[in-house]
Amino acid sequence: MTAGQVLRGIEFSRPGGLPLLLDLYLPAAGTSRAGSGGPVPAVVHFHGGGWRMGERSSLGPVTDAFALAPFERLAAAGFAVVSADYRLSSQAVFPAQLEDATAAVAWLRNHSAEFNVDPGRIFAWGDSAGGHLACLVGLGADGSGAGAGAQASGVKPVAAVAAWYPPTDLVRMGSQALPDAVATADDPGSREALLLGAQPADAPDMAAAASPLSYVGSHAPPFFLAHGTADRFVPPAQAATFAAALEAAGADVELLLIEGADHMWSLPDKSPAAAQKVLDATIDFFRRQAQVT
Repeated sequence: MTAGQVLRGIEFSRPGGLPLLLDLYLPAAGTSRAGSGGPVPAVVHFHGGGWRMGERSSLGPVTDAFALAPFERLAAAGFAVVSADYRLSSQAVFPAQLEDATAAVAWLRNHSAEFNVDPGRIFAWGDSAGGHLACLVGLGADGSGAGAGAQASGVKPVAAVAAWYPPTDLVRMGSQALPDAVATADDPGSREALLLGAQPADAPDMAAAASPLSYVGSHAPPFFLAHGTADRFVPPAQAATFAAALEAAGADVELLLIEGADHMWSLPDKSPAAAQKVLDATIDFFRRQAQVT
């Protein structure tokens, strides 16, 4: 009855009385290999914005301006897509954001029968701060830095993760910044400091607990990581070192580096070429993971 529709503003959690909403994009009937009516795969997306701004169903102002229709394209490929809110750093510090991201995935899993979603083919995706959350969710992080959750139980919260230019190591993020960085994690009042409630250099244990790198292990699901080599906001080394750690742990990982691309796939010529290439690769990754033809 709801196939092909977009259901907006569904409340999935209310931490401390604050309603958190999601948008749900449903594929049209017959768009997946399970076109006979079988359950469809799903992607849960978390937006960027430095944990302090941004909104669900957005990939940032620059990327949005390219009019790529990423969620609609995923739905056309046979996926249900959830794009979820989470508490911003002005509302709560970490691990509140992780708790909200985990709650969004749990909501979809709990409502999988209602929306004809395959609970075994739920994937996470995020860009920038949202990529950080998608990585944490995929690794079963609990915010302690101890690698609990999925690593201890053997249960994968999601079946695969795609992350665009994600912060993955808040301890070293400042030192990895490019020479022309717009801002670094070590700046007073940085986005990362607002997330933690303390400067990363002054609270290395807290920074580690909020870093996906701390949770890497053999339990990791497949990862697709994409980063621009000219990113002035999130150092490209964040994706490269995270990919190397995943590979060393025996996880399946794909790393796509886009030469000359800044944050939000901004290119010197202002073209959408980088964004188009990465979106195509992301959809291809999810299709392969879901075995959707």
